[in-house]
Amino acid sequence: YLLYDVNPPEGFNLRRDVYIRMASLVKTLTKDGDDWVLVLPPWGRLYHWQSPDIYQLRIPWGEFFSLTSLQVNVPVIEYEEFIAENGGPFIDQVLVLQNYAEGWTDGKWEEKVDERPCIEKLMYSKDKQGYYRYCYWYSIMKAINNTNMAKHSVDTVMKHRIFKYNTITSVMLDRAETLLHDHYAGKDYWNTRRSMVFAKHLRVIGDDFRAKYLNSTDISDSTIYSEDWTRMKAKLGSAKGGPYLGVHLRRKDFIWGHREDVPSLKGAVKKIRSLMKKHKVDQVFVATDADGGELKELKRLLPEMVRFEPSIEDLELLKDGGVAIIDQWICAHARFFIGTSVSTFSFRIHEEREILGFDPKTTYNRFCGDSEKECEQPTHWKIVY
Repeated sequence: YLLYDVNPPEGFNLRRDVYIRMASLVKTLTKDGDDWVLVLPPWGRLYHWQSPDIYQLRIPWGEFFSLTSLQVNVPVIEYEEFIAENGGPFIDQVLVLQNYAEGWTDGKWEEKVDERPCIEKLMYSKDKQGYYRYCYWYSIMKAINNTNMAKHSVDTVMKHRIFKYNTITSVMLDRAETLLHDHYAGKDYWNTRRSMVFAKHLRVIGDDFRAKYLNSTDISDSTIYSEDWTRMKAKLGSAKGGPYLGVHLRRKDFIWGHREDVPSLKGAVKKIRSLMKKHKVDQVFVATDADGGELKELKRLLPEMVRFEPSIEDLELLKDGGVAIIDQWICAHARFFIGTSVSTFSFRIHEEREILGFDPKTTYNRFCGDSEKECEQPTHWKIVY
């Protein structure tokens, strides 16, 4: 079993990217005939999931993604299944990843992994029985051994480090976000990304919303979706999209964290209206984390704005993660999409539209800061089959 965890502040869409890296590592580990299963870490209350009255702990991946689709690509199981098969929350070996304290020697890249002292204090404690105890998504997990690793590596190097512990049955990589992609944006990357099919009930809700409020259906939009991702090979430019503009407008921490390339609300609305006129659509769907005051102002400036706003009962069922996926699904089907600079939420929409077969010119677009002089647009990472 291969388990993993990431730095707690990391958001939903960055964690989806870490999954792709871990799936690639599992493939590497199994090339020599060994059987490895990737254990999916439960979802918990993430930074962006701020609905205070909703229970959002130990959420299984099946709430958000199709497990059968994931399993076509690599063997995966939910964490609760691991506990049942393993006889409890016990791990043989934990490897905590970190970067080298001294950085790259002479600025030169080198693939290597070494055991090093911890740079940061670990969230592990040793109990009276000699086990390392760790709070893993509100479940106390016990590990026999705990080792801190410094790395400049991709998964091929990590494979040899893990094989060092060839007498054990379970390994956990903590701070897995420091692991690099082996072949970013290549066929292996896209196979894993394509296998991350959203749970069907979330897609159905998004499709119903499109049909009811945005006059958008798969037939009219040329976005027919296959339940079998291995058969989903849409030609770029074949998707037309619904008669609306899709917008991801990131606010909150991005307002101060990315001051230069995030527009004011007035600046954003000015750009939205320009795009609506250019693409001859009179509806706009907005996905945003803006607070109540900004939403009120946005609605005043853009009264035709449409948003997916679940009832409290629906939110309890869907969770904040499900609502985010529905927002992404609706944006992914728009005639034209514009997102926010360096936002992983927007990146995942780019990928979804690439899978659906949209013209890249309608996908890889971002808002510019009000005074931004050089507004570089997102890179087109072409899908590879």
